[in-house]
Amino acid sequence: MKNRMNGVWLAAITAVGACLTWGPTAAAAPAKRAAAQQSAAVATTNPNEGFLRTWKDVARKLIEMAEDFPEDKYDYKPTPEVRSFAEQMLHVTGSVYYFKAALEGTAPPPQADPKRAEFKSKAEIVAFAKKALSDGTALLESADFSKTIKGRRRMINPYEFWSDFCEHAGEHYGQMVVYYRLNGIVPPESRPKK
Repeated sequence: MKNRMNGVWLAAITAVGACLTWGPTAAAAPAKRAAAQQSAAVATTNPNEGFLRTWKDVARKLIEMAEDFPEDKYDYKPTPEVRSFAEQMLHVTGSVYYFKAALEGTAPPPQADPKRAEFKSKAEIVAFAKKALSDGTALLESADFSKTIKGRRRMINPYEFWSDFCEHAGEHYGQMVVYYRLNGIVPPESRPKK
């Protein structure tokens, strides 16, 4: 009953809003809104689009961090036994090539496990991160959700595979937020928007 009443209120509010629209396009406004809502709903039923939206969001945050974190703190580790900020960035972005190899049924290439010693500067790490995340976007844009994926040990549901792909990046993003906070720096995503 409560949901039905909410629906009635929503319809009433929508109707009042349509009546309050001024100008010659007043009659077209509800139709435009309905078309936009239907278009948005259709767009979200495509699994590629949903996963791609998630991936692009975390990729954007990672690139922002790679460019923003001070170079003199790139080798910072919260404790000696964990990865440095630079190693975290290389790991999370290099994992794109690990997932790609899994899709192709091949051994992971060297760029799936990049070593800090191979990257002398922040600029080199930023360039690697941008390329890897762009390659990840291309990989996801061509994802086929209609077939299972032959994993190294078992067949994998494509939704599980692409969830892992996006989640892995998100988990490391969250870890790197802690690196920011421990250095007294506000992460880019938490700063007031200009």
